[in-house]
Amino acid sequence: MATALDTLFGQSYGAKQYSMLGIHMQSAMLILVIVSIPLAIISTTPILLFFGQDHDISMAAGEYACFMVPSLFAYGLLQCLVKFLQDDICSGITTLLHILICWVMVFKSELGFRGPALGNSISNWFNVMLLLLYVKLSPSCAKTWTGFSKEAFHNIFTFLRLAVPSAIMVCLEMWSFEMMVLLSGLLPNPKLQTSVLSICHNTSYTVWMIPFGLSGAHSSLK
Repeated sequence: MATALDTLFGQSYGAKQYSMLGIHMQSAMLILVIVSIPLAIISTTPILLFFGQDHDISMAAGEYACFMVPSLFAYGLLQCLVKFLQDDICSGITTLLHILICWVMVFKSELGFRGPALGNSISNWFNVMLLLLYVKLSPSCAKTWTGFSKEAFHNIFTFLRLAVPSAIMVCLEMWSFEMMVLLSGLLPNPKLQTSVLSICHNTSYTVWMIPFGLSGAHSSLK
């Protein structure tokens, strides 16, 4: 849904209505927090069992998802801030910290597979805090961030008109990958099949991040 901000920010900046960038960001943050609430409540385990997935995998996935709930709220806010700033410095700091957090959570804690989920949540919230401080204190944001405004509530429907179609397009793409995971869980020896597919997905995401990062840099330079 945050991809709608690409259009709204471009229009506002082009019209030299710089304060509207902050207002659009506030509207997006509010909507994404509200949308995250039902997603956080929904239990993953019964859904996976309904689709015929292995019981042990379904239970573990549900437990992992519970530890990812804090990250769900942080990720929505983070996407709004990233669209607003396209800033690499704070993200770079968090990336280095994320490596340390994941190492501690995986190898030094006794959380097992829950460790990476909790590490993601900590890193995302740390990133959100850093970017909020940057927006608040940086002179470069003086024109675009003028503080919290009630006008953000009036722009909710403007945001939704673009956000809902954008969300549908992104979801259709992502769900195609998730369908592969569900199908792999129906194969013989599902634990092995889903593990192999997970490795393949993570490898493809690593490669995909290179052009994705370059596209973000191009957007910042335009």
